[in-house]
Amino acid sequence: MKKVVLAFSGGLDTSYCAIWLREEMNLEVHAVIGNTGGFSKEEIAAIEKRALALGVKSFKELDLTETFYHDTIRYMVYGNMLKNGTYPLSVSAERISQAAGIARYAKEIGADYLCHGSTGAGNDQVRFDMIFGTIAPEIEVIALIRDRHLSREEEIEYIRRHGVDFDFKKAEYSINQGIWGTSIGGKETLHSDTTLPEEAYPTKLERDGHETLTLTFDKGEIVGVNGKKYDNHVEAILAVQKIAGPYAIGRDMHIGDTIIGIKGRVGFEAAAPMVIIKAHHMLEKHTLTKWQIFWKDQISAFYGNYLHEGQYFDPVMRDMEAMLEKSQRYVSGDVIMELYPYRFQLIGIRSDHDLMSDKFGSYGEMNLGWSGDDVRGFGKIFGNQTVIHRLVNDEE
Repeated sequence: MKKVVLAFSGGLDTSYCAIWLREEMNLEVHAVIGNTGGFSKEEIAAIEKRALALGVKSFKELDLTETFYHDTIRYMVYGNMLKNGTYPLSVSAERISQAAGIARYAKEIGADYLCHGSTGAGNDQVRFDMIFGTIAPEIEVIALIRDRHLSREEEIEYIRRHGVDFDFKKAEYSINQGIWGTSIGGKETLHSDTTLPEEAYPTKLERDGHETLTLTFDKGEIVGVNGKKYDNHVEAILAVQKIAGPYAIGRDMHIGDTIIGIKGRVGFEAAAPMVIIKAHHMLEKHTLTKWQIFWKDQISAFYGNYLHEGQYFDPVMRDMEAMLEKSQRYVSGDVIMELYPYRFQLIGIRSDHDLMSDKFGSYGEMNLGWSGDDVRGFGKIFGNQTVIHRLVNDEE
């Protein structure tokens, strides 16, 4: 029998695929889940049980959390990446690592086909198709749900006809949870004038009052939380989430342009990503020069958009990563903030590389590096080209 590797989540679409590939295409089905930090051991065990009940030949969990951090998250922090100034690219960035890991596994076991359960209405179909085609161009890609134009009711009827009676009751909200945030879709996200209610968010408000949080960065990477050092950056992110999550911080609605050309809207919660990115951004404002910050902003906007669209393997991404990583050599120090219900406030930073050193003067108060005559001459030279232009063209 020919082999197919199925990107398996355990949901309705991939459950349908598991049966169809086996029954209608006579393929040996190997179900694979790419775990980028969004699944617990108990959840993985439940998904494996479901896969085996559907008759797959094997089930494999790929632990991609460290890979996701090293290849993607750290660059999103270096670049303070928030798509449209709002969304920390939670799910879209995860899909890159998941698709790449699954494609590599398919090559490893000599699969003849790769299958994903994406519909024809979203971004994931493009990401999976492109990355499967980049990593394993010799393997044919199958997208049953999209290509067969299936309805939810048709899928459920087919699965039950084959003796499987899983509860596929449609949830009121679709939740995609990961280490870099959780996306939430529901009836409210389908319209422009409604927002998600409190009960839609998986992480509930459990703390009131406020508390101080101090994050430590070394060359742009988070290495400490409230004085505790972490050798593992993923563990540091989880520690921030454990503290900030119960304040219901990092909730928002993302509205943006999808890969397929329509506007999309989704809710999300991302306490750790938002706190870490904003803290890192403040530290950069103290430790980078004006033009470092300017060019980083240009690079970061392009990198984030290209990453969102699944173009991770374009070599230009490695070029931009080299610039982003090099820019972080002095981005080290502590960032202090206050956490409150639904929000946080940045207080300040401590860094040996702080360019706001009082050895050179205090803005608006006193300078120690120049005289009034120096500034008078500088102002005259600095505006000289504008003066000449106005005189030559006799502008009022």
